[in-house]
Amino acid sequence: MKTFILASNNKHKIAEFKEMFKEDIILSLEEIGFNEEIIEDGTTFLENALIKAKAVNNYLKRKNIEGAILAEDSGLCVNSLNGEPGIFSARYAGGHGNDSLNRKKLIQNLKCKEDKSAYFICLIVKYNNDGSYSYVEGKTYGRIISEERGDKSFGYDCIFYSNELEKTFGEATKDEKNKVSHRGRAIKALKEII
Repeated sequence: MKTFILASNNKHKIAEFKEMFKEDIILSLEEIGFNEEIIEDGTTFLENALIKAKAVNNYLKRKNIEGAILAEDSGLCVNSLNGEPGIFSARYAGGHGNDSLNRKKLIQNLKCKEDKSAYFICLIVKYNNDGSYSYVEGKTYGRIISEERGDKSFGYDCIFYSNELEKTFGEATKDEKNKVSHRGRAIKALKEII
């Protein structure tokens, strides 16, 4: 059994990691007492994941705690919008984490577009105390629909129609989603290298 520190306080992400790492221990930032603000000002998913990992690693060094850090950055990329919202997925409509406004803005921006194809991407960095790291990536493909279907509590799930599931992520069960999701695929790839 291994212990990993997940550089996140996002309850949905933490739950997904804990579900897929049942044989290991996943600790959130809250669980290690980390409450500093991390400014994600990178220009790529990898840069943002590394910013989180380095901030947590510095904290662990100050506290004399050892442990591998898992830091991820993920988002929704819409082809006809040149990859938007991309790294700005959580703050697409301005404020951070207003899922309803983010979905409304995306649907509005796609009104005049024929191509509504999109993909979710998740990039996970495994960061070691010595500053070395490796990373993996997972993607899942689908399209954006204009009406919300299913559970509306997490991001763009209720408007992302999965090509593989033939329903929105909001309509999928946890197990169905984890099997084909970007995060599920990235975690599977990560498990193969750790």
